[in-house]
Amino acid sequence: MTIDQNHLTVWGNCLQTIRKNVNSQSFKTWFEPINPVKLDSGSLTIQVPNKFFYEWLEEHYVSLLKMTIQQELGAEGRLEYQILLNGNTEKVTKKEDDERGPGSVDTNNIKNPFIIPGIKKVKISPQLNPNYTFENFIEGDCNRLARSAGMAVAKKPGGTAFNPLVIYGDVGLGKTHLAHAVGNEVLKSGTNKAVLYVSSEKFTNQIIQSIKNYAVNDFVNFYQLIDVLIVDDIQFLGNKEKTLEIFFHIFNQLHQSGKQLILTSDKPPKDLQGMEDRLISRFKWGLTADLQAPDFETRMAILEAKMNQEGLDLPSDVTEFICYNIKNNIRELEGVLVSLVAQSSLNRRDIDLDLTKKVIQNFVRQISKEITVDYIKELVADNFDVPVEKLQGKTRKRSIVLARQLSMYLAKNLTNKSLKAIGEKFGGRDHSTVIYSCKSVHDLMDTDIIFKDKVADLKKKIKLSLNEK
Repeated sequence: MTIDQNHLTVWGNCLQTIRKNVNSQSFKTWFEPINPVKLDSGSLTIQVPNKFFYEWLEEHYVSLLKMTIQQELGAEGRLEYQILLNGNTEKVTKKEDDERGPGSVDTNNIKNPFIIPGIKKVKISPQLNPNYTFENFIEGDCNRLARSAGMAVAKKPGGTAFNPLVIYGDVGLGKTHLAHAVGNEVLKSGTNKAVLYVSSEKFTNQIIQSIKNYAVNDFVNFYQLIDVLIVDDIQFLGNKEKTLEIFFHIFNQLHQSGKQLILTSDKPPKDLQGMEDRLISRFKWGLTADLQAPDFETRMAILEAKMNQEGLDLPSDVTEFICYNIKNNIRELEGVLVSLVAQSSLNRRDIDLDLTKKVIQNFVRQISKEITVDYIKELVADNFDVPVEKLQGKTRKRSIVLARQLSMYLAKNLTNKSLKAIGEKFGGRDHSTVIYSCKSVHDLMDTDIIFKDKVADLKKKIKLSLNEK
């Protein structure tokens, strides 16, 4: 230390080093409010606003502060604090045996933010819904990647390349179900892993309470005990600076310790708003898997699974109508089912297509009018100027064959009927004939622009004519 150094110079030099090692928001939040007080015999005293501020510095920046102080004052350099308490100051001396490296946790007397005061409970409750399992998560093309990744994580939490596992998709597609399923599978394996599910809203509220109670260290230490942490709807953490700061450190400590993180969101990490790049980049370390809207077959499988759980047996035309109209939200499928059962019980009537149509009106603004195979046959026959009966016959006249194939193609694309059901409408033909007809129409559309335009006009006419009904 040179003879002309004073506390302002030393701390100013320290700040230059610190600024290079933390992001701008952290520097502004945790270091700009600090005031250097005095420099005495190799010990720099700094004043911090409150006890929470002191605890946060000691928990998260102890190594950085030690490095900068020793860089300026030598190997024997020390740091002391003055904490403002109700306008007065309290001196705290930094001791070597107080230092804790990243990820170390004193597990004595750690407070559990999920426990209501006055209720003793030592074991960490996972906060999982036991009904959300892999067994009742229906797999389809829309979710196969995410489900497979979730199963891999459940078998070896923290031991795969899928860490973190980020699951994203629109509302009601099963993000929460899948995240819970992973947690439940880990518990079922009997490995004694500490699993915890928390919504972003609850996580934020816990942080607010910990700040009010000067217990941020306890909060962070509690989360360091978790082996598999599931945070739901992380998009709601955006623009919450203190929450994101604490979450960033919890994320880092868990990841560095080989713990598993599972996050859900309504959008991919690159599109999340109000989050720092350093956090976004960490979300990309593992696997990002999306959940898409289920196709008709998957919706049918989901609905049938729900019916089996409830012991229901609905007519096929009812289930097909539900799945044809509820396309983008699995929760709405469940809601329709519950409403149907309620209406049936209250009105003492069987669940039929008429009741189903009335119930679905409460879930969708406009019910898609049914497009039938018979209607398509009539429209195509009229357009080709051939008798509709001929489409069911065995004639090989080119114009009739083309009209028949086009009718099958439109039925495949515009109705929810199976290939077998479509074939039966054309004189009992089998599904392979329908497949061949669809391929023939598709191939002709690729080579004949006039025919392609004709098909497009027919599709438009079918939809418009139904809307006018």
